[in-house]
Amino acid sequence: MAKLAVIFPGQGSQYVGMGKELFQTSSGKKALETAREVLGDQFLELLENGPEEELQQTANTQPAILLVSVAAWLQLQEAGVKPDYAAGHSLGEYSAHVAAGSLTLAEALRVVRRRGELMQRAVPAGGGMAAVLGLSAEKVEEACQRASDLGVVAPANFNCPGQVVISGELTAVTRAIEVAKELGAKRAMPLAVSGPFHSALMRKAGEELLSVLRQVQWAPPICPVIANIDAGEVVSAERTVQSLVDQVSGPVRWEQSVRYLVDSGVDTFIECGPGKVLSGLVKKIAPEVNLLRVENKESLEKSLAYLKESR
Repeated sequence: MAKLAVIFPGQGSQYVGMGKELFQTSSGKKALETAREVLGDQFLELLENGPEEELQQTANTQPAILLVSVAAWLQLQEAGVKPDYAAGHSLGEYSAHVAAGSLTLAEALRVVRRRGELMQRAVPAGGGMAAVLGLSAEKVEEACQRASDLGVVAPANFNCPGQVVISGELTAVTRAIEVAKELGAKRAMPLAVSGPFHSALMRKAGEELLSVLRQVQWAPPICPVIANIDAGEVVSAERTVQSLVDQVSGPVRWEQSVRYLVDSGVDTFIECGPGKVLSGLVKKIAPEVNLLRVENKESLEKSLAYLKESR
């Protein structure tokens, strides 16, 4: 039996005005009202009109992407779509928990606003990230090991074959870029990010997030959520909390997560939220699967038409 997974983007997919059409639907309006109650009018104004520099701040970006992603998912839910699995990239893991019913939208918005603040605050001076293209994961790990005498550096995102992001202290990241090129990377370049996310340098933020997550009323999910930290299923509240804490300072195993889903029988992925970053990654990991998206009215209608025909 073919299975369906809903997937949710992380930071980097944001843009001013995203979700506009989704917020005009009845479920979108409700989501917007929830966001107004939790984060206030100023937040909604920022989402709709910018300025972009302010939207790019981690503490704003995280709830903004989550809100749009959940608004996209609610359109599918209203149409009776029932996923077999949910997964998200980094921040997207929270959207996945909302879709699976383990977390309410209001709680998720509160938590990710706090997560964004903690991550922003925990950023040490002189930390950064870089993308390494055209090199195996093993070789990227080797490059990081060889540069680690200069400071903390390690893989942060295993995105797809030949695309690994590394994170850590700037001197060590710069050295790892050089070593990666020596080892045969096609390209290795620094990323314009505000900190060394998913590295050991963010451990303090993860520890502080623990008390925030412990206050959440977690419900049993209607479908398994795939955890970034180990590409395994989470169904218990305890394991959910631990995986979300570990995720702040540990790598996002996106490639492994998608492979797990495909091995579990998933043949259709629906990316809910802004942009199409995850669709591009899934295509490179598993070119044989069906890829759908919900970002606006047009992509929603296309996806629903496809699901109606194929199921």
